[in-house]
Amino acid sequence: MTTSTGLVEVLKRELRAKGITYARVARELGLSEASVKRMFSRREFTLKRLDQVCQLTHSDFSDLARILSREETLISQLTHEQEKEIASSLKLFLVAVCVLNHVTPEQIVEMYGISQAECVQMLVRLDRIGFIRLLPNNRIRLLIALDFAWLPDGPIQRFFKQRGIVDFVNARFDRPDEYCLAVNGMLSDNSRTTLVARLKRVVREFSELHNDDVRLPPAQRKNMTMLVAFRHWELQAFTELRRGKPTTKSGNRS
Repeated sequence: MTTSTGLVEVLKRELRAKGITYARVARELGLSEASVKRMFSRREFTLKRLDQVCQLTHSDFSDLARILSREETLISQLTHEQEKEIASSLKLFLVAVCVLNHVTPEQIVEMYGISQAECVQMLVRLDRIGFIRLLPNNRIRLLIALDFAWLPDGPIQRFFKQRGIVDFVNARFDRPDEYCLAVNGMLSDNSRTTLVARLKRVVREFSELHNDDVRLPPAQRKNMTMLVAFRHWELQAFTELRRGKPTTKSGNRS
């Protein structure tokens, strides 16, 4: 993430934290709401505009820079070995996911079949891994950045593929807050690149909404999982019908 992009992301979070909408920013700056949204999405700010928006949050450029500097010391990904240790224990993995969702140790013990002693033991392991810093009275400070993600095809993603993906997709997806749709088409290089960029924006929005809601108690939040997948793929049964496909005779490729 570039410094300018990071500063704009910090500013967006400061606006959300203070309940300041794009509509209000537009009124204060004498612009249309569409212009403000475009300014933020393209991250195109003059110094004057940046200063004007900062004033709405009662902060200044130096405040944004300090926040960004602090966040850049956090980690965006764990190492393969760190993830491997977390995935090696179901309870450790559960506690790691809970602290990611800002669930307190007391709430973890209340919600799941984990004793207080076990929970503290798991937190100590996460501290040793470098995932959290365990503070006095079992308070937790996350050591991960807002854009944290599990390693692509790393131990955690493999854990999900092996033990969770069938359970995840084995549902009707008919509730108002659920959605699942499989689509197929033939896209050019440019279209594929465009779509991947848009999917990444959706993932960022999911993360931003999650961070907005962490201040709410667990009773007002629900565990939600979004699976984003896009790849070159054809149903194997279709591939078998392709002309020119090598045939197999007596177990050997011809």
